[in-house]
Amino acid sequence: MMTPTQAQTYCTTLTKTSGSNFYYSFLFLPKARREAMYTVYAFCKEVDNAVDEPPPGSHPQEELARWRRELAAAYDGTPTVPVTISLAQHVRDLSIPHAYFEELIKGVEMDLTTKRYATFDQLSLYCYRVASVVGLICLHVFGTTSPRAQDYAVNLGMAFQLTNILRDLGNDAECGRVYLPQEDFARFGYREEDLLHRRYKPEFTALMQFEVARAKDYYAKAARALESLPRNERQALTVAEIMRGVYGRILQRIEESGYRVLGDRVTLSSSHRLAVAAGVWLRSRLPSTSP
Repeated sequence: MMTPTQAQTYCTTLTKTSGSNFYYSFLFLPKARREAMYTVYAFCKEVDNAVDEPPPGSHPQEELARWRRELAAAYDGTPTVPVTISLAQHVRDLSIPHAYFEELIKGVEMDLTTKRYATFDQLSLYCYRVASVVGLICLHVFGTTSPRAQDYAVNLGMAFQLTNILRDLGNDAECGRVYLPQEDFARFGYREEDLLHRRYKPEFTALMQFEVARAKDYYAKAARALESLPRNERQALTVAEIMRGVYGRILQRIEESGYRVLGDRVTLSSSHRLAVAAGVWLRSRLPSTSP
């Protein structure tokens, strides 16, 4: 059995070696909140891996059931694995609702049974569970959970997940998953067969323009919610704003590439991500006349 300190070290190491875009934003948090974010990220990563990279000989559904038991144990004070040993302390200190993590597991579980989404309404539920709920968890880490901050987190989570879907469109299709709604394929006359064969056509460009605009709308909704918050809450959300800067640039790169997302993955260099993070952090510290 690990001590909480050893468990925290495990979560910190996992996050640092993940190569995630999120890591660079965590650096700007105070130590205690940064460690909480490392642990939340580690939990999300290991639950996701239960489906996308299951241990040899394991069954993803059984792995998720195990994580549900471990999550319950974390809230009961009886966790047995590193991530939940660390999580137990943070959920207690930060009053993070159990239901948020349960909803996240439900979202990851959808990948076991749902390979296509007929409508955007159906896709929205998936995006909410795997991304917006993570944003709601993060609000407790950041220290602001007002209704408008929740609006911000939900919309930003939607924007992030839609950006991920567009960035990974080709690779996900190779794995048998097509997240973009079937109604959108039909609307623009782009066939799934063309996607699977990585064919760039005018219909694909029209489809991607529509989907990018939808993602931008969620970024804009998040920005409006942020602007309505008092200055102290806006500053508390600086880390989330760093992520908005990083993911917004990924979406911009997708546009600038002419929507060439069926080959190499659109990414930002580590130096670019750090530059974005530093810029957002510095701007958050500038004097403001806003309340």
